[in-house]
Amino acid sequence: MTVAEIPAAARGTTTVAERAVERIAGQLVTEMGGVGGSSRRLLGVTFGGGEAPNVDATVRGEHVSLDVELSVSYPASVARTTEAARQQLTREVGELTGLAVDRVDITVTALRGDRSGAGRVR
Repeated sequence: MTVAEIPAAARGTTTVAERAVERIAGQLVTEMGGVGGSSRRLLGVTFGGGEAPNVDATVRGEHVSLDVELSVSYPASVARTTEAARQQLTREVGELTGLAVDRVDITVTALRGDRSGAGRVR
């Protein structure tokens, strides 16, 4: 007995929600070296900077664009670190979701230093 192959278009559609893409991208950023969560400033005081970056995704059909806010570890190169993050997000979000990542905009909200205090003269 043979089973007839059903054309892909007749099997239904798969939709990846923006929130799902945001969570995938956010998890990928937390696994990257040299970057961390986004920080905010209020009246010159930095707060936040937890483990989670802020990610907004816009899905249009089979395409997605990402807006990412994160912090970069000091003294790493901001340009090299963000370009590596952009390339990794483009590749891995595309692989995991099946969507074409058209754009990744990154805002660096803070530079994170070593919080251990080692090497500091007081």
